[in-house]
Amino acid sequence: MLRSFFTSVLILSLFSSTAFASQKQVPSVELRNLLKQAIADADSFEDRFEAEVWLVDMSNRLKPFVKDDAKRLALLKQVHYEATRAKLRPELVLAVIEVESRFDKFAISHAGARGLMQVMPFWLKEIGRPDDNLFDMKTNLRMGCTILRHYLDKEKGDLTHALARYNGSLYSHRYTSKVFRALDRRWRCIHC
Repeated sequence: MLRSFFTSVLILSLFSSTAFASQKQVPSVELRNLLKQAIADADSFEDRFEAEVWLVDMSNRLKPFVKDDAKRLALLKQVHYEATRAKLRPELVLAVIEVESRFDKFAISHAGARGLMQVMPFWLKEIGRPDDNLFDMKTNLRMGCTILRHYLDKEKGDLTHALARYNGSLYSHRYTSKVFRALDRRWRCIHC
């Protein structure tokens, strides 16, 4: 009962302090229902309270990039799931996505990398799955998180070098600086 009260207070305070600071805006019933469903279905979180806090907070931060409530929550749940599966911080993955594609799941780089995490198509052939779709959110996040985890392990936990490898710019810190700025500016999790 007490936890439910605190959860309600937290949700109301997050809505009032970030995306809904204007007195004219109120949380929509649709968004409330979507959040409730997302929290109930969030299997990568330790408990419902953690899911609720993280999803509400990150949903407000992601709204400038993904306007549609349902798409935004689906993306956040999948990012959290894939990042957790790969033993990465979900906030780091959100920062990488912001820098790589600005959350455009159909993004294609000048080098041919595709999707949210800008995965190179040659990986599909390398793993014997040439028909997989890198524009599919789940496929792209699974592969991107797995690749980033591999480079983090290869670099013995050195995130700067792992990010540079991920971007294909091992001897440049320009890309890693962008990711760290995005992480600090928008995705740093104060309650994690």
